[in-house]
Amino acid sequence: MLAVINGFVKTMSGEDLQNGQIIIEDGKIKAVGTNLEIPDDAQIIDAAGLLVTPGLVDGHCHIGMWEEGIGFEGEDGNEDVEPITPQLRAIDAINPMDMGFQDAIEGGVTTAVTGPGSANVIGGTFLAMKTYGKRVDDMVIKDPVAMKIAFGENPKRVYNEQHKSPVTRMAIAAMLRETLYEAKQYMEDLEASAEDPDRKPDFDLKLDALLPVMKKQIPLKAHVHRADDIFTALRIAKEFDLDITLDHCTEGHLIPEELAAAGKPCLIGPTFGSRTKVELKNKSFETPKVLMDAGLKVAIITDSNVIPIQHINMCAGMAVKAGLAEDEAWKSITIYPAEINGINSRVGSIEEGKDADIAIFKGNPLLDIDYETMMTIIDGKIVYKNKKANILNSL
Repeated sequence: MLAVINGFVKTMSGEDLQNGQIIIEDGKIKAVGTNLEIPDDAQIIDAAGLLVTPGLVDGHCHIGMWEEGIGFEGEDGNEDVEPITPQLRAIDAINPMDMGFQDAIEGGVTTAVTGPGSANVIGGTFLAMKTYGKRVDDMVIKDPVAMKIAFGENPKRVYNEQHKSPVTRMAIAAMLRETLYEAKQYMEDLEASAEDPDRKPDFDLKLDALLPVMKKQIPLKAHVHRADDIFTALRIAKEFDLDITLDHCTEGHLIPEELAAAGKPCLIGPTFGSRTKVELKNKSFETPKVLMDAGLKVAIITDSNVIPIQHINMCAGMAVKAGLAEDEAWKSITIYPAEINGINSRVGSIEEGKDADIAIFKGNPLLDIDYETMMTIIDGKIVYKNKKANILNSL
């Protein structure tokens, strides 16, 4: 049992707590508040003068899929020889021994939503996972969490180099539509076969992988930068009555009224980087504020390894500098990505019954360049302790 006491606690679920207390038992948050009765057998973490937050959540990254410090041998995020690959699963490629996970922990990032890249029109499934562990199966929060699709420059470039379709935005949309239509027919035939066995289709791994999308159990996770690609993604999702998230959404600030009317969640980033391609020419740290002001739910993401995952705080901090309210910036890297990815019952805020994922900072990581992570707790276990920290005590 652990008890975090005396810190300034940002719960993300209500009021901040001065001299807040968190009691942790069996990997879960047992109680949070002030003036709690601390159990005699609790190990005390004295966070006096420190900031206590939920573990940070990166709502879109590729951690474990492109391993740090390794070339081709550790690149497992794009099966870029076939544009339609919904049957691929991130869980089969993630290496939790990759040093990027230690970077995440030392940055207070306790949850990562990770998956395939954007070479393919349909790339496969993302999952949500904790950033600490040896076996990915034991780290999973939710799998699958979304089906990756991609529009625009990336699939065009990849398949143009191979001299095969898609090389235009028309072909990207047409391939996606064709596959979704086939998945819809496959689902309908499966359902009808309960009463008419002759309708039962032959098993198809690709179409079967799309059933959770067609049943709206998980959303499409759309790689979209330009406004026209954003609108194409929304158009197709509406045609098939599917849920969708708009990931990257680089030109979202140019079309806030239209996005507000669509009402789909937006995951913004990686803004903290250079304009490496034409689709990024309009990127801006103002995008989160503009879209939140329009009433949309927004998460800020690193797209790691594009931006190192431990610097998600800097991405949120630059959005604050561009006008986003600090509390909203905090939520954009905690509770909002958890809600967008359907894992908010477990992570994203400090609430009774949720997973005991806690980050403790000296200074404010959104505002202070010299902040430090003092401790990271995942599932009630201290997984990182700063050598400078002297905050473990006993009653």
